[in-house]
Amino acid sequence: MEICIFEDDQLHLLNPMTYSRPVFELMCGINTLREKIERFFPGIEVSLHTRPELAVICKQVNPGLSVNTVSTDACLFINGRVLADKNFIDIIQAEKDNTVFINGRSVAAAFLRGSKLLAFKDRLLSAISLQSFGDCKSVSVDCTLLNYAWDLIRYNPQELLKDTEYFVLNHLTNHESSIKGIIYDGVHLIERDNIFIAEGARVKPGTVIDASGGPVVVDKNAHIFPNCVIEGPVYIGESAQVKSFAWIYDNTSIGKVCKVGGEVECSIIHSYSNKQHSGFLGHSILGSWVNLGADTNSSDLKNNYSTVRVALNGQEIDTGLQFLGLIMGDHSKSAINTMFNTGTVVGFSSNIYGGGFPPKFIPSFSWGGSEGIETYLPEKAIETARRVLGRRSLVMSECEARLFYYIFETMNSEQL
Repeated sequence: MEICIFEDDQLHLLNPMTYSRPVFELMCGINTLREKIERFFPGIEVSLHTRPELAVICKQVNPGLSVNTVSTDACLFINGRVLADKNFIDIIQAEKDNTVFINGRSVAAAFLRGSKLLAFKDRLLSAISLQSFGDCKSVSVDCTLLNYAWDLIRYNPQELLKDTEYFVLNHLTNHESSIKGIIYDGVHLIERDNIFIAEGARVKPGTVIDASGGPVVVDKNAHIFPNCVIEGPVYIGESAQVKSFAWIYDNTSIGKVCKVGGEVECSIIHSYSNKQHSGFLGHSILGSWVNLGADTNSSDLKNNYSTVRVALNGQEIDTGLQFLGLIMGDHSKSAINTMFNTGTVVGFSSNIYGGGFPPKFIPSFSWGGSEGIETYLPEKAIETARRVLGRRSLVMSECEARLFYYIFETMNSEQL
């Protein structure tokens, strides 16, 4: 048997975060959605299912895994939007017949074998829906599925706690110190037993790490500059940098090789993104290769304290959240002193600048701000992205460049 983590036909609701990555590569807590699923199946073969335009990139990122193929005669399919927990996994593993597990209007999982699996394999080149499984038996299952991008913020507090437990189990043996990195004199650790500093990490003098409200994990080779304040629960990713005088507040997740400064609260910053200067980022989600200029600020609370509405598929949706800031897709940037209104969505590879508040919905490949927006041609966007990757000693592949053109060509038909 193998496990196939798949994308379904509802993933567009998580744009702009899913334009350039499979939904299961989204970060929530410490780990990606894929990693949360995989840890329940040690030693079992895992394959991935994604859209054709992402298949080659997905294979590059995961060289040991099959993409869009299933090689065994029995397979447990799990929706990449699932926030996996033990109860859900126990339920779907107990079923050995050809069964589809339904949550609301979505397929949360399915177990197929024999002729049913053989017939299903041809559908692996397209988005999977309930209709894809034909006349298989269906069972309702209680689980958490991410329906919108802002659900990452909604569930990040609980996932930080769950993922920290897993991190500790896999990084520390009995009676081993939770501090493996370098803590300089003058660092203040509050609730030390709830603080985990991995190998190669450095925490400089004047920094206060307060884990009284939840755990703080500083991963391998991360660098906390002098005079920072970090209040858990917080995750600082591998080789990330927290710049001097930063305030990193609770329920924040920072991916690997990020540079973060200023004030950050209840936010998720995916790998290779920079917000290293002053300015406030709250209840926000940044993709990868994002750069926020100095004094960029995002509002995350309306003046009338009502719930935040967000533009999605040409309509405004009430998120039900009182706090929601900026949702910004991969490779997008803001200039110095940019101000984002509550619940602003910025698409893929946009460059935002100028005085005043830009629109609350900014399509992919936009260039401008409150005074008007022009189209940012993909050739120019790719040229800039190559330079940005080069600063991290990385080279953009041809399939990554082709993805820019694909997103540009389809962004009008796939509105946020």
